[in-house]
Amino acid sequence: MNNWIQIKGVVKAGHGVASGKSSDPRFPAGTIAMQKACFQERGLSLDDYYLGTINLSIAPHQYKAKEAKYTFRQVKWSNNDPAEDFSFFDCRIIIGNQQAIKGLIYYPHPETKPEHFQPPDILEIMSSFIQNLHYGNEVIIEVNPQQIEIS
Repeated sequence: MNNWIQIKGVVKAGHGVASGKSSDPRFPAGTIAMQKACFQERGLSLDDYYLGTINLSIAPHQYKAKEAKYTFRQVKWSNNDPAEDFSFFDCRIIIGNQQAIKGLIYYPHPETKPEHFQPPDILEIMSSFIQNLHYGNEVIIEVNPQQIEIS
């Protein structure tokens, strides 16, 4: 892909449920760890990704999902919650002068998500574990405009 677009974002604290850092006993290892096998069965391996998300605010911009790289419907990953729809979009993260890190935008569809909603300026990003990344850090994210629209 040669048509990536770049936008600056700021790392923000999230709900902590994706990674298991919250104190919610329903998700002791995190929601993504619980969902991983469901995505694997449908063709997406998360083996190269940290099982949590980077919550990146692109305010004052917002995003709109267009054509996802992967979309999975009716994923029943929890015995306690209804099935959800998920999409994943290609992205790359650039921190300072470092080389771009391959990532995915993790998008639980809000219309099927029972709780833990995100503001419209927050992208949830999955990548390999990034040392020394902290809340308040500015990073550049690159996205494919055919997959996701930034406005």
